[in-house]
Amino acid sequence: MKKTLLLIASICLFITAFRFADFPEAVISNGIINAKLMMPDASSGYYRGVRFDWAGQVASLDYKGHSYFGQWNSTYDPKLHDAIMGPVEEFVALDFDAVKPGETFVKIGVGVLVKPDDKKYSFATNYEVKDAGKWTVDKKKDHVTFTHTLKDATGYGYVYTKTLRLVKGKPQLVLEHSLKNTGSKEISTSTYNHNFFMIDKEPTNEHIRIVFPFEVSGEGAGFGTIINAKGKTLNYARPVVNGDQIFSSGLKGFGATAKDYDIRIENTKTSAGVRITGDRPLEKLVYWANPTTSCPEPYIHTSAKPGQETKWNVNYEFYTF
Repeated sequence: MKKTLLLIASICLFITAFRFADFPEAVISNGIINAKLMMPDASSGYYRGVRFDWAGQVASLDYKGHSYFGQWNSTYDPKLHDAIMGPVEEFVALDFDAVKPGETFVKIGVGVLVKPDDKKYSFATNYEVKDAGKWTVDKKKDHVTFTHTLKDATGYGYVYTKTLRLVKGKPQLVLEHSLKNTGSKEISTSTYNHNFFMIDKEPTNEHIRIVFPFEVSGEGAGFGTIINAKGKTLNYARPVVNGDQIFSSGLKGFGATAKDYDIRIENTKTSAGVRITGDRPLEKLVYWANPTTSCPEPYIHTSAKPGQETKWNVNYEFYTF
């Protein structure tokens, strides 16, 4: 019996080790921050869903003994829409409402997808990928550059470049974006970061707070009961448990300039936090949480006419207090 239990335990450990070690990855460091990034790969990548941009998955990031990312979702399937980790981003689909069933639409950072029916777009739907485009990756000691190239028969084409860079001598991670329109159609879309933070793996409870530079207000599931907006801060009244719904389709209070793209997520129990700033004005500010992660989702608008290139950055500054 004892040997059988040992054998089962060994098999479980092997499966777990295989599961997390068999995906393509890269480790970067600036001597202050250490981070593990998952690589885009259509056959063996950790994330192969069609919701999020495949570049920029951060499986772990450590600063001064504090951890910031990890597997927040207990369910894993590489094609599950949210089986992903880190400060991951999504672009709103191009032309989805305009195309007919059986025709294609484009998601930047994912590829050319097929619209199956007349239903509204759903981020949870695993749309068929007709053309995944081409990914190239350039790995360096303190940064990784991802480039996604796509050319679609409908007129969309782009070279999308995203670099995750650890700043020399500082506890900062910068997401540098460049989108060059190589097609015949104008690209006009919105993009946001989901910010799947789980600081020191603290569950979503009274020790987690979100701080803004403006007086914030919010309506939606759980607001005013489980989570409260007071002054410039969102605080939890109690732990979030399975079955709770925490969601606002749009927090209010921000202005029309980039200075309000300034969000802090803090764990008051371990005195660790992150400050998120962007160089574009906020278009919308969604909020979502579950028992393991609290996610302010800042949206920006971006566009590029044929031949044009547009750039934007998002900065993450890690700190203790």
